[in-house]
Amino acid sequence: MPEIGSTLQEARMRARIDISEVEATTKIRAKYLRAIENEEWDMLPGPTFVKSFLRTYADYLGIDGRLLVEEYKQRHEPLPDQAELQAIGPPREHRLRPPRPPRVPRGWLIGASVVGLLIVLIVLGSIGNDNGSTPVATQPRHKARPRPQPKPAPVVPTSAVLGLTPTSDVYVCLRNASDQLIVNETLTPGNGTRTFKSRRFKLTVGNSSLTMTLNGKRFSVQPSPTATTFAITPGGRRLLTNDNAC
Repeated sequence: MPEIGSTLQEARMRARIDISEVEATTKIRAKYLRAIENEEWDMLPGPTFVKSFLRTYADYLGIDGRLLVEEYKQRHEPLPDQAELQAIGPPREHRLRPPRPPRVPRGWLIGASVVGLLIVLIVLGSIGNDNGSTPVATQPRHKARPRPQPKPAPVVPTSAVLGLTPTSDVYVCLRNASDQLIVNETLTPGNGTRTFKSRRFKLTVGNSSLTMTLNGKRFSVQPSPTATTFAITPGGRRLLTNDNAC
């Protein structure tokens, strides 16, 4: 397969598109676009953003971005050590069952129950004769309390309203439920909060200089040496691996 950078550069030249036009449409800085065409990967923020930039640039030029991302991963990402992939399970412990108590013959249990019942009847009869009356069962004085009704289940929203507020310069890549690229740029503080609404989002941030609100609930981004990617739904958010970055 041809080189990744030359493939993109030749497609752009055939379409007679200037690098500044690509920058204005994709929101990827021109210096990053030139670094991709020259395959100067060290000039880019990191492997996560390289794959995101490759996919966005290729989609803009009408090229299958997934093929270029796979080619980049095969050429430039190290393969995991096979020894690390083998799961080592802890040895199973054989627990000794406690000894069962000796069984009492069933006939002895029945006989003891009958004797006990006869003793109770004799005692009750003697009490009734002493009082000159037969004991009568009385009704309970306290009425049974009504059982509490279960609480209705909370209503889960069907849409996610996402607010992004940068606290410092932070790169943000955001896609909606239709996999449409909404944000692909560096956000700076001072411009307030940007709000988006969709059934779900995929969000990649370059650092922790960002706070987000999801349906009114505030979340923060934990510091990380690499980019952080989230899958966001109306019910909450969860971390994704960098291979799933937007």
